[in-house]
Amino acid sequence: MNKFNINRPRVALFEPRIPQNTGTIGRSCLAFDLALDIIKPTGFSFEDKYLKRAGLDYWSNVDVHLYDSFEEYKMLFTNSRIIALTKKSNNTISNITFKNTDILLFGREDTGLPDDILSMCDVIAGIPMPGGSQMLKTGGVRSLNLSVACGIVCYSACLQLNLLSKS
Repeated sequence: MNKFNINRPRVALFEPRIPQNTGTIGRSCLAFDLALDIIKPTGFSFEDKYLKRAGLDYWSNVDVHLYDSFEEYKMLFTNSRIIALTKKSNNTISNITFKNTDILLFGREDTGLPDDILSMCDVIAGIPMPGGSQMLKTGGVRSLNLSVACGIVCYSACLQLNLLSKS
């Protein structure tokens, strides 16, 4: 869908590892009419049954693009701001004024975004978690599932940009 409507943010996954997360994120991208960019290597094959199951019968409609490296990706989107989403940031998504040309970059499920990738991004932010392990002395949630975090950020950006109308 997004192929013909480039005036919307994009979602980028850096070296995703879990096919179910990628399938679910693809489904969310389709729902929000956002392109999904996947930066290799991945931890799965695109023929993976779990990827297809999570994306259901929607996967073939997702505007998905593959890139061999972050450097290649960054060179292709020089007019876009790359917003790195990470639990490592004290800046929150509510502090961002999103733009239609933004790229919402998410890291690997196991290690997140490495420091060298973070250093090449324009904005670094996270999702506030009042029940997070840094907020609660007795423990708490270390992080959100990647597909959940992606859904929260996509909804927040699309809401702020007034991209949620049904027409």
